[in-house]
Amino acid sequence: MLDMAVLDLRRKLAILSDAAKYDASCASSGAVQRNSLNGKGVGSTEGMGICHAYAPDGRCISLLKILLTNFCIYDCAYCINRISSNTPRARFTVQEVVDLTLNFYKRNYIEGLFLSSGVIRSGDYTMEEMVRVAKSLRLDHDFRGYIHLKLIPEASPELAAEAGLYADRVSINIELPRDDSLKALAPEKDPTDIKRAMGRMRLAIDDHAEPGRKARRRAFARSQSTQLIVGADEAKDGDILSRSANLYGAYRLSRVYYSAFSPIPDASHRLPLVRPPLLREHRLYQADWLMRFYGFAQSEIVAAGQDLDLSVDPKTSWALRHRDRFPVDVQIADKETLLRIPGLGAKAVARVLVARRVTRLTLDDLKRVGAVVKRAKPFVVTADWRPGALTDRDDLKAVLSPAVQLSLF
Repeated sequence: MLDMAVLDLRRKLAILSDAAKYDASCASSGAVQRNSLNGKGVGSTEGMGICHAYAPDGRCISLLKILLTNFCIYDCAYCINRISSNTPRARFTVQEVVDLTLNFYKRNYIEGLFLSSGVIRSGDYTMEEMVRVAKSLRLDHDFRGYIHLKLIPEASPELAAEAGLYADRVSINIELPRDDSLKALAPEKDPTDIKRAMGRMRLAIDDHAEPGRKARRRAFARSQSTQLIVGADEAKDGDILSRSANLYGAYRLSRVYYSAFSPIPDASHRLPLVRPPLLREHRLYQADWLMRFYGFAQSEIVAAGQDLDLSVDPKTSWALRHRDRFPVDVQIADKETLLRIPGLGAKAVARVLVARRVTRLTLDDLKRVGAVVKRAKPFVVTADWRPGALTDRDDLKAVLSPAVQLSLF
């Protein structure tokens, strides 16, 4: 029979891993390789036997993802862990999190740790406990696996900087895309504090990334990210993407994660009763990708105060609104133009630029380089294809709108 201590730990793990599922902002890309102090370190983000498992929407699924505690002094209306929520509560000790991480890694269940927490006592106290976990893993156990720490915005700058010394990535959640919504639904949180904390972390990351600093300083978090909840307030997709564009520019975030709002028990009447369609979350990720890697401005994808078209992906939607720019001859078009053709991803475009130096491209060639030819056909000219009136068909959107369209572009 299992002793009570083991049963209690399992109960804590069940509660605090379930409570962590609402935080989408974890991914293990960009981890810095840490050298072992004695050659016998535990864990690695690279090397034989280590793999990164991602869900189709980009979330990393190979981390131990938990809260230190789901007790919280705040009463954010959208959060199941708010102080007024009637939910089971639990709290790990620092040592319990350290032991769980090491034991799960040694069993090959995980490759690292994502640690967040409700705020207990104060922001400083909570942040100090989380830093103690990461510090113990790194210094006491020479753990070189991936660590992602959630920062408490109101915690002292010194604690946030210390967190950066032991984490590969940090994140500070803005949660809601509009400041007025945050003030209404989470009155104890200050948007200014969140932005100030992001700004300080950007400066710290930039400082440690300067040439010549690597040899003199310890490893430091390579990037920071955030999360925006979709559908908890009245913000439209255009408003959400506008906030994302601002965050990327002002704080050089590596990622903005989008999480569809999930209705919670005993919710405030100010919150919706049903969750938004998951397809809306997916379209936001696609639009975010266009801004980050395809040269699209937010205003080109969707206007402020408007929602994305759920029936087609954002790039196809843009192409349908700009039919005068198509069809495009893939043999002579520049890179920027090719990136705007539906069905051609960034890798396919790179291969097109190489392949067309030695051959006149056909539809089969586009397929071989990774293009989705069915989606691209109305918008391209190749050696063996010209769309003719297809590009101008009134029902082209319907032709390009399968029942479920989940691939990126």
